[in-house]
Amino acid sequence: MRLAELLADAMRRQHLSAETLAYATGIRIPRIRAFVEDGTEGPVRPTPEELTELAAALALPLYEVPKGSQGPCAVATADR
Repeated sequence: MRLAELLADAMRRQHLSAETLAYATGIRIPRIRAFVEDGTEGPVRPTPEELTELAAALALPLYEVPKGSQGPCAVATADR
């Protein structure tokens, strides 16, 4: 299951809003909304620490939470 679907389902089951989840985890509200909308495919990618905090706050087994921030950064720089 994709991260976006997993978060949306868990939040819906527990009747949690992004604001409530942000308060519980310390993750900023816009980041949580980005994770719920785009999961790990969007421009805002969760860190391993954020994934761990989300899993704990939503009572999800850590193995169910996809590894979202693995891999290189997609930002290119110019040498000018």
